[in-house]
Amino acid sequence: MRPDPTAPPTATYRLQLQPEFPFAAAERAVPYLASLGVSHLHLSPVLEAVPGSAHGYDVVDHGAVRAELGGEDGLRALARTAHAHGLGLVLDIVPNHMAVPAPERLNRPLWEVLRSGPASPYARWFDIDWAEHGGKVLLPVLGGRLGEELPRLSVSGSTLRYYDHEFPLRPGTERLPLPGVLDHQWYRLGWWRLARTDLNYRRFFTISDLIAVRVEDPGVFAATHAKVVELVRDGVVDGLRVDHPDGLADPAGYLRRLREATGGRWTVVEKILARDERLPADWPVAGTTGYDALAHIDGLFVDPEGAAELARAYRAFAAPAADQGGDWPATARRAAHRVAAHELASEIERLVRTADRICAARPALRDHAPAALRTATREILVRLPVYRPYAVAGSPCTPADTALLREAAEGARTAFAVPEEAHAADVVRDAALGLLGDGPDQRDFCARFAQTASALRAKSVEDTAFYRYAPLLSAAEVGGAPERPAVSPREFHAYCARTQRDWPASGTVLSTHDTKRSADLRARIAALCEFPRQWRELLAALEPLSPLDRDAHHAAAGAAPDAHVAWVAWQLALGLGGAEGDGNPAVDGTAVDDAVVDAERLVPAVLKSVREAALRTTWTEPDAAYEEAVTAFVAAGPCGPAGAELARFRAALAPSVRAATLGAALLHLTMPGVPDLYMGTEREYLALVDPDNRRPVHLPNGPLPDVTGTGEPPRGLSEEKLLLTRAALRLRRAHPEWFGTTASYEPLTATGPAAEHCTAFVRSGAVAAVVTRLPRRLAESGGWRTTALRLPDAAEENGVGAGGGGEGGGWRDLLTGRCLGADGPAPLAELLARYPVALLVREGVRA
Repeated sequence: MRPDPTAPPTATYRLQLQPEFPFAAAERAVPYLASLGVSHLHLSPVLEAVPGSAHGYDVVDHGAVRAELGGEDGLRALARTAHAHGLGLVLDIVPNHMAVPAPERLNRPLWEVLRSGPASPYARWFDIDWAEHGGKVLLPVLGGRLGEELPRLSVSGSTLRYYDHEFPLRPGTERLPLPGVLDHQWYRLGWWRLARTDLNYRRFFTISDLIAVRVEDPGVFAATHAKVVELVRDGVVDGLRVDHPDGLADPAGYLRRLREATGGRWTVVEKILARDERLPADWPVAGTTGYDALAHIDGLFVDPEGAAELARAYRAFAAPAADQGGDWPATARRAAHRVAAHELASEIERLVRTADRICAARPALRDHAPAALRTATREILVRLPVYRPYAVAGSPCTPADTALLREAAEGARTAFAVPEEAHAADVVRDAALGLLGDGPDQRDFCARFAQTASALRAKSVEDTAFYRYAPLLSAAEVGGAPERPAVSPREFHAYCARTQRDWPASGTVLSTHDTKRSADLRARIAALCEFPRQWRELLAALEPLSPLDRDAHHAAAGAAPDAHVAWVAWQLALGLGGAEGDGNPAVDGTAVDDAVVDAERLVPAVLKSVREAALRTTWTEPDAAYEEAVTAFVAAGPCGPAGAELARFRAALAPSVRAATLGAALLHLTMPGVPDLYMGTEREYLALVDPDNRRPVHLPNGPLPDVTGTGEPPRGLSEEKLLLTRAALRLRRAHPEWFGTTASYEPLTATGPAAEHCTAFVRSGAVAAVVTRLPRRLAESGGWRTTALRLPDAAEENGVGAGGGGEGGGWRDLLTGRCLGADGPAPLAELLARYPVALLVREGVRA
């Protein structure tokens, strides 16, 4: 019963494994997930990780399956049960980095490098600049400067100890006095604050306890992927998700090696594409994990006029400076400059040192001062509009990379006060394109520049600017474009047609472990685009102080310390209200008070928001008084008595929220690509940024009851979403040819006075999806009236005959059971009378 391992999944279901939800819990959920209609379970990383890890991305041993989850026996048992129910497994793998754990001995390759230095056979595993710090690896683990921490360091046998940390001693140094012990190791223990400026190993983004791995080395690749390849060859794993390929030195080369090692199993990559960016055509993968699909789906339910009005309201309410939230391009550029100068200063300095050596080795490039190279490097990096280029030193450049870096270099030249020094921008540009040769330094600069670019983009845009620019929080999402959140039906259809043509088995998502808000919570916030004036009036009533008055009265008990945090907190509360602890409204008939906003969930999310924004407080330089004021405000305001007023406002949004929630779900499950459902999202799922969205969910241990033909209508939005999700998933599984790599995609056009409010398409002539856009404007204009949708009849379509879909010319709605004849356009007022969406299949088709 195991799915064909060479075929793409029809749909995957993401499970966040952790000690509280191990393999055994996943195994118990298999009957339920099989009855839901997915074809594969999508597992978060399963290799041995830091003890207690809630995510598994902090790998310490590539050769073992994580014991806390049940070990390899537990994983293989899960696979057997999944196969018995017709399900396969897709595995999330982490090639870019490993943990620097405490104790450090948990990571044996790193332990050996710390013991033996560059002579260790494991030294090739890690990207360490041994030329720095006298040939030592800086380990920024001390709570204070070394002199202050010396009393807390001790030698025990062949180990140096510091709290939970353990470090190996270089053989023969055990009996030296402590200062001598420290001076004679291959590592240097340092104050944690030195990581920002002095770190000499590559890391994941700005996280110093995740050290990057050099999988571009064939030997390192083989060692770090042996267990995964074994699981694939043994039939335990059927597909792969590759985490953060943009962190790799040569993503295309890595993916070619991975494809060869795994026999070409279905593989998607966590590549974040800008709105107009395309996945490199030479990557041997099925596509991305789907954040590009998320942006197009979400944008379809955004009213562009309402979004613009919300932006004006935000600027009037919060009065942000242009480069601190008032204007998106200025905000993103300032955030990039901050991250490049602060959090990524050590990465920039490594590039400058390498560029200086390249120039020194070639007389024609000499006399570029390090300061000029630093300015050029930083200014080019902050001007890149995408995550990174993909140039490889010594290989031809693509036109896209060439144009990208030329434009950035031209902009960088304007940052030089002395025009003659601006030539350094040309040197950095050519080095980043790999045009200055194929030597070790040239290869190093080309690769590290691209890797640093990806870290800068992630930290400055997604983790800083997204938290500073807050008019519509639902648009500040991974892969999103907050400055232009709306997507027209024409743009959406063009994206879908391109996906079906170029990447038909690519992944699609709406919620993940990394989204800043779940899809259903975003739908609540996005509905504000249809109510911008009402939102402005509500905020004025809830927060009557002007920005200047607020600054003067920030110490008032329970008052918002600034207008920006008030705007953010109230939008998040709007999205979260009525959610239970696991992110789901009650599904057992128990009433949930919609006025309740859980402070234990909202307060941490708002605090994370203000720390990431780094305007008044940060993770490393916290302002305790400000954070206490934020906590008090959130508890007393959005989570206090005013929650009742917010609940009344939320009730007015309900039709828009319902249309967007069900519409997004239906598009996700029927558009080109392979949909990935995040755990719990088959029902309404309301979650904030991690760790809130990584809480274990409680999945049933048995199959879903068959409610077909019972006549019982769903109770509320959550059950409606479940009905839709199950119907679409089962349809995909029963008829993969309608949705897969050989399928077709054709937009359907409504006619009539409200045509702009309908988006619809047909897949392979056999199944049609119809959704409602912007229902408030639709209602204000008089409803659907005579608007109708012309559905193709059997004579027009080749897909049904080719796919064996049946001979009938009419259609049937799987959500209502209603049949439509083939005698003309379907009136939307009738088709969408019960639900704001319709899932239609040809008459005579067994769904």
